[in-house]
Amino acid sequence: MIAEKQSFNRNLIIGILLSASFVTILNQTLIIIAIPPIMIDFKIDPSQAQWLTTAFMLTNGILIPITAFFIERFSSKHLLVAALSIFSLGTLIGALAPSFSVLLLARIVQAVGAGIMMPLMQTVMLTLFPPEKRGSAMGLVGLVTGFAPAIGPTLAGWLIVHFSWRSLFYTVFPVALIVLLLAIFLMKNVTEQKQVKIDLVSVVFSTFGWGGLLYGFSIAGTAGWMSAQVIGAISVGVVALYIFIVRQLKLKQPMLEFRVFHSPMFAVTTILSVLVFAIMVGTQTLLPIYAQDVVSFTALESGLMLLPGALIMGVMSPVTGKIFDKFGGKWLSISGFTLITTALILYANLSLDTSIVWIATIFFIMMIGVSMMMMPLMTAGINDLPAHLIAHGTAMSNTIRMVGGSIGTAILVSVMSNASLQSSIQPTTQATMDGIQNAFLIASILGGAGILLSFRVKRKKH
Repeated sequence: MIAEKQSFNRNLIIGILLSASFVTILNQTLIIIAIPPIMIDFKIDPSQAQWLTTAFMLTNGILIPITAFFIERFSSKHLLVAALSIFSLGTLIGALAPSFSVLLLARIVQAVGAGIMMPLMQTVMLTLFPPEKRGSAMGLVGLVTGFAPAIGPTLAGWLIVHFSWRSLFYTVFPVALIVLLLAIFLMKNVTEQKQVKIDLVSVVFSTFGWGGLLYGFSIAGTAGWMSAQVIGAISVGVVALYIFIVRQLKLKQPMLEFRVFHSPMFAVTTILSVLVFAIMVGTQTLLPIYAQDVVSFTALESGLMLLPGALIMGVMSPVTGKIFDKFGGKWLSISGFTLITTALILYANLSLDTSIVWIATIFFIMMIGVSMMMMPLMTAGINDLPAHLIAHGTAMSNTIRMVGGSIGTAILVSVMSNASLQSSIQPTTQATMDGIQNAFLIASILGGAGILLSFRVKRKKH
C-alpha cells in the first residue's frame, strides 16, 4: 500500500473525486424542480411527492455516520467504485420507473451511493494534503458544491420544458457511468485500512437515532411541533441516539468516535457549521415562498433570483480556502457571519414591493459570507484532530450539519407559520409576509450568536 501511495497522481484522484461529488449534488438539485411534473404523471399529492427529497435526506443521514467504519475498513478505490455503482443503479431505476413507489426506491438507492461518497471525498481530500494546505483543497470542494446547485435548477427547467422529468435521470446516468469507469481504471487507494468490525447494534441505534431526529424535524415545520408524529419521531431519535453515544464511548472500536468533541476547536467549528448551514438552508426555503406566494414571481424568476448567490459561493470557495491557509479561520468566520447577519436583517425588512434585483443582491452578499465559512470551518475543526480521527471527524461533521440544517429549517418555517396565523385578520399575502419577516428576524439573532462564537476560533500552529 505504501508503494501505491507513492505512485498515484494526486491531481487525477482529486479530479475523479470532485467529478463524483458534482454529479451527486447536481442530481439532488435537479429532482427538486421535477416534483410538479412527477406529481402529474403519477397522480400523487404534494405530501407523497415530498418523500422523493425526504427519503433521500433520511437515507443520507443514516448512511453518513456509518461511513467512518467503511473508510477505515475498505480501500478508498473500492469504496468509491461501490458508491458510484450503487448511485448509477439508482439513477437507471429512476429513469425507467413505472410507478411512484419504484421511483422512490430509486431515490433511496441513489442516496446510499451519495451518502458514502461525500464523506469519502472529504476524508481523501484531507488525507492527501498537509494541514497547512487543506484550506485550498477544501476550497475546491466548495467550488463543486457551489456550482452544482447553481446550474441544477436552470438545467432541470430546460430539460423538463423540452423533454420530460425522466430526461433528468437519463442526463445524470451517462455522466455517473463515465466517472465510475474513471474510478475503476484510474483511482488509487490513499487511506489506511484497519481490521475493524461493524457493530450491528450500533448500526440499529444509529439508524433510529439520526433517522428519528431528521424525520421529526423535517416534518415539524408543516405538521406542527405538537403533532404525535413529530413528538414520537424526535423522542425515538433522542433515546436511540443517547444509547448509541453511550455504546460508542464503551466500545474499543466505535463505529463513530464521539471523542472528536474532546477537541475544543472541533466542537466550536461544528456548532458554527451547524449555524451557518441551518441559516443557509432556512433562507433558501423561505425566499421561494416569499417570491412565489407573496409577490407572485414565476418559478423561473425564483430560480434566477438565487443563481448569482450560488455562483459567487462557488467562485469564492477556492479564494477563501487560500485565505484560510494563510490566516486561519477566526476572522473569516467573524467576517462571514457579519455579512450573513447583515443580509438577514435586510431580509427581515422585505416588503410587498421589494424588487427581485434587491433580493438577489442581498442573497449574493449572504453567500459571500457563507463561502467564508462553509469549508474553512470544517477544515479548521479537522485540522485539530489526529490523522486517525479524520474519517470520524468528517462523518460527524456531515451528520451534525445535516441534522442542524433540518432543525434550523423546521424552526424558521414554524416561526413563519405561527406568525402568519396570528396575522389571520390581514390579507393572506400580508400574513405570510409578516411570518417571513419574523422568521428572518430569528435567523438574524442566530447570525449574531455566530459572530460572538466566532471569537472562540483559534488557529492551530502546524
